[in-house]
Amino acid sequence: GCALANRLSADPSIRVLLLEAGPRDWNPFIHMPAGLAKLVNFKSLNWNYLTEPEPALNNRQLYWPRGRVLGGSSSINAMCYSRGHRSDYDDWAALGNPGWSWDEVLPYFRRSEDQSRGESELHGVGGPLSVEDLHYANPLSEVFIQAAEQAGFARNRDFNGPTQRGFGLYQVTQRNGRRCSTAVGYLRPAKPRPNLTVLTGALTLGLVFTGSDRVGGVRFRRHGFTQTAMAEREVLLAAGAINSPQLLMLSGIGPAPMLESAGVSVRHELGEVGRNLQDHLDICTLTRCSQPITYDQLSELRVGLRYFLHHEGEGTSNIAEGGGFLVSGRGRADRPDVQMHFVPALLDDHGRNRLPGDGYTLHACPLRPESRGYLALRSDNPRQPIAIHANYLSQAEDLEMMLECVRLSRQVLGQPAFKPFRGHEIYPGNDITSRDGLIEFIRTKAETIYHPVGTCRMGSDPHAVVDPELKVRGIEGLRVIDASVMPTLVGGNTNAPTIMIAEKAADMILGNAALAARQTPEPAAEAA
Repeated sequence: GCALANRLSADPSIRVLLLEAGPRDWNPFIHMPAGLAKLVNFKSLNWNYLTEPEPALNNRQLYWPRGRVLGGSSSINAMCYSRGHRSDYDDWAALGNPGWSWDEVLPYFRRSEDQSRGESELHGVGGPLSVEDLHYANPLSEVFIQAAEQAGFARNRDFNGPTQRGFGLYQVTQRNGRRCSTAVGYLRPAKPRPNLTVLTGALTLGLVFTGSDRVGGVRFRRHGFTQTAMAEREVLLAAGAINSPQLLMLSGIGPAPMLESAGVSVRHELGEVGRNLQDHLDICTLTRCSQPITYDQLSELRVGLRYFLHHEGEGTSNIAEGGGFLVSGRGRADRPDVQMHFVPALLDDHGRNRLPGDGYTLHACPLRPESRGYLALRSDNPRQPIAIHANYLSQAEDLEMMLECVRLSRQVLGQPAFKPFRGHEIYPGNDITSRDGLIEFIRTKAETIYHPVGTCRMGSDPHAVVDPELKVRGIEGLRVIDASVMPTLVGGNTNAPTIMIAEKAADMILGNAALAARQTPEPAAEAA
């Protein structure tokens, strides 16, 4: 939403109203990168979703934090800048989405970016989204990369460069050691424009129809009053993979049987609204550290003072400092299918379960799960959370990939580089080695790594929710522009791809010609 507000309001003839259910991004922990450890539980900044009981995960309800603040989840995430693999976008185009191939979306990644390393064939400078190297990294993050090299994996300085494969430190969406969310990068410089109005604390209730198949405005509630805003041109939903389909359903656009059971009158039947839900399921290996060098025992007061006085030190860390992209051998050989995030601290249950002592955590997730979930409207009450059925591990191959993630994690953590620091394995535990034991560990401890997509699928077929120009099929004056339109998950974090979608959509809305495609040869290291 913030990216769209900037690009559209740059034309003084266009008036833009941006509605945000949450508050302004004034909380200091938003801007202090290491403050993300606090944000995961800030109810005032977070939708705090829970899935329905997941059958393949011992009927657990998984916690899904999503940003409820200006900047959305870009204001509370771990700031890892990852675009995914070039083939992900070629897959989108092959699924019936002309204009969305890698060569065609790369110019929008570059336009959005202000790369601290400078401009290149793949990277841009001068864009609103600042991308930097970490200002501080824990020494264990370098140990992790050395261990990966000892395990036979290459070092990679740029996961968004010619090759994605390998291990290194993530680049982050920061500017001078402070978080660069879309609210900071896009919205802040646009706020003085007289044709841009930003309303926070405004919960959108539904869409206003001005004809049988045309949307002309929205209803929202703010300060206890229900109000209506009418659009001169279009209504743009950028509420994310959970809220955008919910707003469509509340407005009578979606699967007819579900709408009727929730007490909503059907205005336009679109059976796939809320379907095709995909997410990266993550499994963590936790190890006790024999030396007190992790983030577990840091003085929050000392870290905070150093950060707020000088914008340096541990406070600039994104916590998930190191990472890697691996080819497991179970999928295509020409692209990674496993991603890792290394945290030099004990991180259990999204950091909500504080474990004593020092340790380190290695996250691993399969990048392209086969399982598909769905969203179900419970009632016609906009304040009632929608039911999230993630359907994790409903496809057998996803469980095999999770087992591979544990094996690969142990392979890296077992290398000599970690010997001076390695204590006992907390999870799964040194005694858990059998297939049945590891499966039970996965069912007990796997969690989301915060990348839900796909619930308003883009496509050219008659069942797709939006067309390749992101217009809701069969409805005039309405587009969806967020991660919900992704037909398939990308092989990486979803923040940068979602911003790219907004950049490309802005040109569509303004009637601008698409940026010229940039043909970049596929490197030999990534070729089959």
